[in-house]
Amino acid sequence: MTAFDWQRMLLNDFPLLFLAEVALRALFAFAAVFLFLKISGRRGVRQLSLFELVVILTLGSAAGDVSFYEDVPLLPIAAVFVTLLLLYRATVWAMTHNERFSNWMEGKPVTIIKDGLYELNSLEQLNISSDEFFMELRQQGVEHLGQVRLGILETDGDVSLFFQDAESIRPGLSVLPQEYRPVYLQVPSSGLYACTRCGYPQTIEGQQSAACPRCSNERWTLALSTPRLR
Repeated sequence: MTAFDWQRMLLNDFPLLFLAEVALRALFAFAAVFLFLKISGRRGVRQLSLFELVVILTLGSAAGDVSFYEDVPLLPIAAVFVTLLLLYRATVWAMTHNERFSNWMEGKPVTIIKDGLYELNSLEQLNISSDEFFMELRQQGVEHLGQVRLGILETDGDVSLFFQDAESIRPGLSVLPQEYRPVYLQVPSSGLYACTRCGYPQTIEGQQSAACPRCSNERWTLALSTPRLR
């Protein structure tokens, strides 16, 4: 083997005309995936359920194979696309006729915030870090949990928020980045603090430690009371 052999690096044993075949194969793969999305009725990736994401990844794998490997014929790949489309249609039909199957396939919306406090049972089931979740809340204009009447994690991963009325906003757990919400085991001064695990607000005397009466957590941060700006 010769190092820096440009023929080997760029085309190997393939003729130059093979590039045109690769372009045709890529066009075929693109058209197949595009037609699948059009036929399925989905308008964007944010609308994809877990099942649909698996189907799209499978399509992407098949599309990649037919695009780059000269020994992969087109018709078997077309059969893969048709099979996946039929499977998709059959699964959607089953989900529309069987609620239990639909919940198993796509999941159910989960209440994660209620009246400014985390729903502990829901949080224990979710595989999401607090920093990632706080980022979602900040992007919707939330500064602390006391502003939120109801927070629901949808099946597509989006977070739907319903805010308190201005007169109902109460102090709550800050969702600002960590440098703006220091955490204490022993609070430095008397004031209103929020439990870092469930958001429960409690007055704690200076230089004292406390266990949250709601979840037994012992880590606290200063509760915020700034109203949400509209």
